[in-house]
Amino acid sequence: MKRALLLAALARASAFSSSPRGTAPAFTRVSTIMSAASSSVDAAKARRIVVIGGGVQGVSCAFHLHESSSLPEGSTITILESQKLASAASGKGGGFMARSWGDGGSTQTLHELAFDLYEELSPKLGVESYRKLPVMSVAPGPNSNKKQDNKKKNPQVADIMPDWLDGSVGRISPMGWGDDTAQVTPKEFVEKMMEYVNRDEETPGVKVVLGTCTGVESEEGDDGRVVTGVKYQSAEGEEGTLPANDVIVSAGPWTCQAEIWFDGAVQLPMEGVKSTSIVWKPPKDGSVDATALFCGEDDRFGTHLEVYPRPNGEVYICGIGGSDYITTAELQASAFLTECPPKSDRVEAASSAFKLMSNSYATKGELSHAQACMRPCPPDARPYMGRVQGWSGAYINGGHNCWGIAWAPACGKAISELVLEGKSQSLSLKPFDPARFTVSKGRGGRGRKKGNVNVGEQW
Repeated sequence: MKRALLLAALARASAFSSSPRGTAPAFTRVSTIMSAASSSVDAAKARRIVVIGGGVQGVSCAFHLHESSSLPEGSTITILESQKLASAASGKGGGFMARSWGDGGSTQTLHELAFDLYEELSPKLGVESYRKLPVMSVAPGPNSNKKQDNKKKNPQVADIMPDWLDGSVGRISPMGWGDDTAQVTPKEFVEKMMEYVNRDEETPGVKVVLGTCTGVESEEGDDGRVVTGVKYQSAEGEEGTLPANDVIVSAGPWTCQAEIWFDGAVQLPMEGVKSTSIVWKPPKDGSVDATALFCGEDDRFGTHLEVYPRPNGEVYICGIGGSDYITTAELQASAFLTECPPKSDRVEAASSAFKLMSNSYATKGELSHAQACMRPCPPDARPYMGRVQGWSGAYINGGHNCWGIAWAPACGKAISELVLEGKSQSLSLKPFDPARFTVSKGRGGRGRKKGNVNVGEQW
């Protein structure tokens, strides 16, 4: 209607060749009106998006939102992070990825798309820790402290056998030659994404607010609740609210707190698997052969080591065993959110197991530090990705299990498309529906069943 009136005014103005003295030409006045109306429309389209969680998943969402051509002009993107960016698993994970290691099921596309995106984005962002690398399977060897020539003993994998694997090992076999396996240091990837979106001081980037989410503000809409803001508390205890049209909860294992924030509209059962990892210092010459190891169960130490040498010369090791399992209720009470200490006995066990495999590290290696973090695990090992039913502007992106870092670019891209375009174009989110464990509030339970299948008359 407004547009029709403006066009009519423009038509009337064109009938006159001049304007009264002291006034602007009619077409100028109409042009100004139309420009103001256009600005008003643009302002109405602008989005205020808040991402809860500053790990690689949350930052990937913010990055792809910022880079999308579908983001309306004037929109704002804010990350609400309780500690600091990459403070949990994204600052302590190994960063291994494998394009073809999926089982062909619903998560296969996540493996493939994310692997390709890492390869595309890393040079664009200037990520130095990304590289493809071969992978070997290594069985534990006998108790022996002697140096071994494992290249000579295993000629079939001599080309990818690292020099530092010179201790006691059992059977060795290749798992990948470096064409579809790669690694990245996730903390660096997070930092580089943030640097990229904030590279131009003249255009809005992605803002970070440090604080713990305490709830989501909303109002009643035509089809349910409508997001209006995100409440938080700063480290100093000050309360605040971030205005928001859209909120994406991407907080790793603590994503299950969204059950409370959205008034029970979604149920997100989650188990946090808390595990210790260790990092060895670079050797004095700084060089470490780039081959990752997946080691068999070693009953002597209770380990099944995963060993990832990094481009900076460090060696990252997880698969240490002795994990703790944190319940949904504990996670909703923010268990291990601020502190997640490693287990000293697992540090000793992993160090002993690794030094048995590597004479070089047993004789010259030096441990840098130990740490711990949690993997967010839904009951069916599939992530929660999608809308919150009954809410407008509410989205979940969490529970990515042990592949959260490896899948991050794909998840961020898919969620950004869902928020800005109404549907994920890159992959189907149907298998990851956050509502799949949510109990319906409707009537039910009275009909005949055959096992879990409704048969016959239900009402």
